[in-house]
Amino acid sequence: MTRDDLKTWVEVDTAALAHNYRVFRGLISKKTKLAAVVKSNAYGHSLVDFSKLLQKLGADSLCVDSVVEALELRKHGIRKPILVLGYTLKKNYKDAAASNISVTISNFNALGDIAKLKLPKKLKVHIKIDSGMHRQGFYPEQLPLVCEMLSKTDHIMFEGLYTHFAAAKNPAFPADTHEQIKKFQEAIEIVEGYGFNPLKHAAATSGTIVYPESHFDMVRVGIGLYGLWPSPEIEYAFNNRITLKPALSWKTIISEIKEIPAGGRIGYDFTETVYENTLAGICPVGYWHGYPRALSSIGFVTIRGKRAKVLGRISMDVLVLDITGIKNVHVGDEVTLVGEGISADELARIAGSINYELVTRINSRIHRLYL
Repeated sequence: MTRDDLKTWVEVDTAALAHNYRVFRGLISKKTKLAAVVKSNAYGHSLVDFSKLLQKLGADSLCVDSVVEALELRKHGIRKPILVLGYTLKKNYKDAAASNISVTISNFNALGDIAKLKLPKKLKVHIKIDSGMHRQGFYPEQLPLVCEMLSKTDHIMFEGLYTHFAAAKNPAFPADTHEQIKKFQEAIEIVEGYGFNPLKHAAATSGTIVYPESHFDMVRVGIGLYGLWPSPEIEYAFNNRITLKPALSWKTIISEIKEIPAGGRIGYDFTETVYENTLAGICPVGYWHGYPRALSSIGFVTIRGKRAKVLGRISMDVLVLDITGIKNVHVGDEVTLVGEGISADELARIAGSINYELVTRINSRIHRLYL
């Protein structure tokens, strides 16, 4: 499928992805593994296509949110180790074991469920520690009981131990992250005291960049591999040392051009009035496709290298642009929604959101072109 067959599409720059991969390889030691986080449709970049590329580039493993995502990767020939970071339904443990998929265990209910199952193969588990974020995870003081249960269950392989940082995105305030690292180290000591030696990991993109002492045996890199900074604070502090290249561009076309007379009101509820004769370009995308409704009347796109403002309320499948000052615009011309001239970071800020949300909410049914 080519661009000529599509009214909206996403382009992914494979050279940029390879560059970002090398950046993060360069931040860790040769002994430290790199797990690529590909959950949520690879942050909008296409789960299968991105995972195939990262397998080719040499990522040590992949992290997904669900067994469903992991099985999709197995179906498409991904043989690398896969860790499920999110919640696993009881019915999916057998499939995980059969397909060599590792799962996260973060509470006694799940651990007890697995202990009662008859599995075709050993199930690989990563025990998650709550070191302060207070989402999923065992407290360190619960680990003695966890270790006792694991030692009595033959069909569970204690493969990994990990945690997640809550406040690693602002390097100016490291105290909380240092405290979480300390608690995780306490958890490691408890587990090793019971004779286990699992793979230890704590750092995501922010931790990998800012806290080398948190690299342990493996890092889990998500947003950075796609060329996006995890926060403005980290970008400000480190962009003179490392360069990330955004890989994603989201495009559409001009499907109609019309003149709107002065005083014309645009969109549902007539939310915007134009006070001069205005040339409008119509695009066949809207909030169903993932373009935020919060950008109504304030968003921008680029056409022929020029910015065009969004007019009125964004509809489910349509948005209207002011193309009055842009010369030689025709039906079929390419429009950049995210990419050159309008970054995911800027658009997210205008929408009152973050780059993570913007890219992951691009509809997964939109075709991704790997270039």
